Amino acid sequence: MERISLMRRVLLAGALAGALLTSAAACGSDKPETPAAAPASPTPTAEPTVQATTTSPNTRQVCGKVTALYDDGFDGFNAAMGRMIANKEAKLAPEAKKAQGVAAGELKKVGTRLKREIAAAEDPELKAAGEASAAKLTKSATDKKFFDSIKTTADLNKQIEGKMLDWMTPVRGFCA
Repeated sequence: MERISLMRRVLLAGALAGALLTSAAACGSDKPETPAAAPASPTPTAEPTVQATTTSPNTRQVCGKVTALYDDGFDGFNAAMGRMIANKEAKLAPEAKKAQGVAAGELKKVGTRLKREIAAAEDPELKAAGEASAAKLTKSATDKKFFDSIKTTADLNKQIEGKMLDWMTPVRGFCA
């Protein structure tokens, strides 16, 4: 049983990492977002992960920190979601609820960290966008419907990419 649980966690972490990388790649494009400009298939690019839309050194620095947060700041959330799913599948409701609480706390921590990183921005519009992204993360941390709808890794895979894009959307225009 422990071996299966570990494998589920590894698979979940891989799925979340894939979603994070997909989201990070979406932030690496400086092309305008239009339906016609959307690539038909995922193609690796040589573009840097962070390209601030301005030449401001401060914006580049803040965007670098924001991108780093989105790249690897979700490890605790990923692990807790893996435990939550494994416990739900094993019909261990109290343990699943506890893991859900940990996942929510980890998501809130990401929002708090984003707020802290974005506070250094000199551009008031970037600061406002970062605060909006942080608020979305914090709101999702208390979204019972989001957590309740995830019972399997497949459920998570269906939802996490859309959530990541939603969480990132406000800052994408600045840190693209």
